[in-house]
Amino acid sequence: MDFDVIIAGCGPVGAMLAAELRLHDVRVLVLEKDTEPTSFARIVGLHIRSLELLAMRGLLDRVRARGRQRPAGAYFAAIDKPAPPGVDSAHAYLLGIPQPVLVDLLEEHTIALGAQVRRGLAVTGFDQDDDGVTVELTDGQRLRARYLVGCDGARSTVRKLLGVGFPGEPARNWTLMGEMEIGVAPEEVGTAMREAARRDRRFMVMPAGPGVYRVIVPAADSGAPPTIEEFRQRLEEFAGTDFAVHSPRWLSRFGDATRLADSYRVGRVLLAGDAAHIHPPIGGQGLNLGIQDAFNLGWKLAGQVAGWAPETLLDTYQAERHPVAADVLDNTRAQTALLADEPGARAARRLLTELMDIDEVNRRLLDKITAIGVRYDLGTDHDLVGRRLPDADVTGGRLYDLLHRGRGLLLDRTGKLTADGWTDRVDRLTDPVAALEVPALLLRPDGHVAWIGDDQVELVGHLARWFGDRTP
Repeated sequence: MDFDVIIAGCGPVGAMLAAELRLHDVRVLVLEKDTEPTSFARIVGLHIRSLELLAMRGLLDRVRARGRQRPAGAYFAAIDKPAPPGVDSAHAYLLGIPQPVLVDLLEEHTIALGAQVRRGLAVTGFDQDDDGVTVELTDGQRLRARYLVGCDGARSTVRKLLGVGFPGEPARNWTLMGEMEIGVAPEEVGTAMREAARRDRRFMVMPAGPGVYRVIVPAADSGAPPTIEEFRQRLEEFAGTDFAVHSPRWLSRFGDATRLADSYRVGRVLLAGDAAHIHPPIGGQGLNLGIQDAFNLGWKLAGQVAGWAPETLLDTYQAERHPVAADVLDNTRAQTALLADEPGARAARRLLTELMDIDEVNRRLLDKITAIGVRYDLGTDHDLVGRRLPDADVTGGRLYDLLHRGRGLLLDRTGKLTADGWTDRVDRLTDPVAALEVPALLLRPDGHVAWIGDDQVELVGHLARWFGDRTP
């Protein structure tokens, strides 16, 4: 085999997946069709759960230093409500960061861990058999790998070649978005924006940095790349002024297509990120959903390559992540409906705005948007099992600092339990004073709780379920 895993696409999802695999010494090649990193400086938002995952790998400080923090809240359908009190996270904020900066940081990280990244190459075909996948590249090369993962975006070549269905709704509404300078006074911007936003809630002009504004305005699907002239025309139509916009930083056009792949895996070929799901950017969930795919898949695929993974472990990738994506698609459909300019939608929005004054309602919506409410069905009634574990104080530091290597963790407050036989895959911390209300727990590499209890026999069963056979 030339490689253990070939990844198509070196965006945030592909780079993050490669880094997760390299933590387990998997031989990884990442292919990126663009010869140079994009200079398209679109700002993306990292929500609470993604920030927690980056903290688990020791990456958050580097990423946070290049971004801008905003208070949590006002995510759902852009309804202006603060976050509910008592959000259980050390990272209860939104981090805005230019997407090229995030990609560069993650690519540097994965290369430092030993992954190969080759630019100017893309997948044009592949054949798989019982032992691996033969991948054809744009330059005529044929490479052999045990697995291929398509992280190549909404128009994924890998998904299309795989023949996986991508059902859903096509785009019906289109929107222009960009960052640019404005040649009128801020007071004029505010007045015109408030008036135009009453007619269409997709319209927005807001500060995005010194002298720079983010502009969002409904548009037609012309099939052509957006231009500053088109922005001026649409602004004139919606606001009665073009705000004398000039000097664009970046311009984009997006639709409200909503689709979910029928399957995330066919044999030795898998999908992640936008290759598996697309939806409108309302709530800023798409990038986060893809990064969380990578964290869920990485350790499972690494276990398959290494040979210790239980037979069904890789199947849990789709079983766990497909329902999460379906829920995200549903909440973006709901948000889109709430933004419509018709009496029923306006009435529903007024009602939800009132209901969000109830902390429990506000918290449920925040949990959805930020993914801290995700619970995988692991077949137990204990409420914490299947959920993510927030960071906590442990002897000598913080819990997330113990997860930098991407391994499982047995956190034992009883001092009586052991992970002997799995120490090549699972770390152990005996800590009677850990800030937890359970006797012991088994934490998966993606930060989700796999087991809670104090019985060694039960623990052994769950170690085998998630980390394979005991090492002699």
